[in-house]
Amino acid sequence: MADAVRALEDAKPVPFWLDDPGRPSAASALVGDTRCDLLVVGGGYAGLWTALIAKERDPSLDVLLVEAQEAGWAASGRNGGFCEASLTHGLGNGHQRWPDELATLERLGARNLQGMEDTLKRYGIDCDWERSGSIVVATEPYQLDGLREFAALAERYGGHLTPLDREQVRAEIDSPTFLGGLWDREGVAMVNPAKLAWGLRRACLRLGVRLHEHTRATGLTESGPGVVVRTPYGRIAARRVALATNAFPSLLRRHRPYTVPVYDYALMTEPLTEEQLASVGWRNRQGFADSSNHFHYVRLSADNRILWGGYDVVHQYRSRVRAERDQRPETFATLARHFFRTFPQLEGVRFSHAWGGAIDTCTRFSAFFDLSHRGKVAYTAGYTGLGVGATRFGAEVMLDLLAGDRTERTELSMVRRKPLPFPPEPIRSAGIGVTQWSLARADANAGHRNVWLRTLDRLGLGFDS
Repeated sequence: MADAVRALEDAKPVPFWLDDPGRPSAASALVGDTRCDLLVVGGGYAGLWTALIAKERDPSLDVLLVEAQEAGWAASGRNGGFCEASLTHGLGNGHQRWPDELATLERLGARNLQGMEDTLKRYGIDCDWERSGSIVVATEPYQLDGLREFAALAERYGGHLTPLDREQVRAEIDSPTFLGGLWDREGVAMVNPAKLAWGLRRACLRLGVRLHEHTRATGLTESGPGVVVRTPYGRIAARRVALATNAFPSLLRRHRPYTVPVYDYALMTEPLTEEQLASVGWRNRQGFADSSNHFHYVRLSADNRILWGGYDVVHQYRSRVRAERDQRPETFATLARHFFRTFPQLEGVRFSHAWGGAIDTCTRFSAFFDLSHRGKVAYTAGYTGLGVGATRFGAEVMLDLLAGDRTERTELSMVRRKPLPFPPEPIRSAGIGVTQWSLARADANAGHRNVWLRTLDRLGLGFDS
């Protein structure tokens, strides 16, 4: 499909969401020493929610947030904008790991999503929020049984997914590759991720959070009743610290083996004309993802562009995060071919943006939490690309833990236990490589999982999406 690749000719190598004249000017770097009650390290969603909720809980608290670059510049500003109620990276992953508390997790997830929507209204955050839901589509016959099983599992835990046959799913979003689907009408919202991050940033400043961008935290030590965090131009003495660095190396070395960064990539089309949009249907503006292990995630922007992302998930040896890895032409070419295979009626559409970046993952594929330094430092990570909504829950967990409060959240097994750490190199990269190869083989072989994947399933390390 040479024409598919030519559609990339004018694509800008930057995230579409961040390519916005409304992007706020950076706050000044911290110069000199300072003190605070709560220091938040990291200006992505997890850090922004932590700072905001901390001030909502106690307006008198002196909260300082430091960010190595600019708030929302990394995964929080360049993701697909799927904001899901799930706290466990999907119902299937949650059922595999915490079946006894999954009903509670689902209830807390729904409450978290609604709380997020309420916060956006309270602070007047305009981030193109659309509670349109999302459809999981089957593109191979064997996947239809999986959708039926998933619908039954959702019913078991109080949810309801609308099943769609081939004609019904194509009436919603018209692709000749779609054989059926499940529509989650309530549990997913679409959002402009950068506008969300910038809106949370403004809300934090409005409540009196002190913000210093271009301020990298370089070290952390306990000091008397608090903690001292070093930066290039000074030191911060804090009573409590919340670490929200996710894909980037933690200030706590003992936590680093629990996560690895992987690279995810996406394309954005030019705005569709009315005729092009009509050829696809899509009147209800849901997001969608296919049912493969190496899956695509797809949605419409506010100005009727199509975001087309996913499929390739790339891990680099030694797990270093490097800016030059944000561009991967071979993946962009693959995504472009897949796009036109899914929507042949959009022949001639061109891509305006092509980008990628690091997200963090862990061996249980959903967030984990911890305390260190005798309860003065809290930490969360491991969101595995589904943190747009779950990071708000993670922020509340970190604040509960730092306060020493026993809450419904802190009593969860999901919160009290951490995942297995990744092994050291070269075993780590070899294991990830074999797993990726096996997942691709399963996609090509009617979903049949080989001995390696079945072994991971038995060890509680399996993942099917």
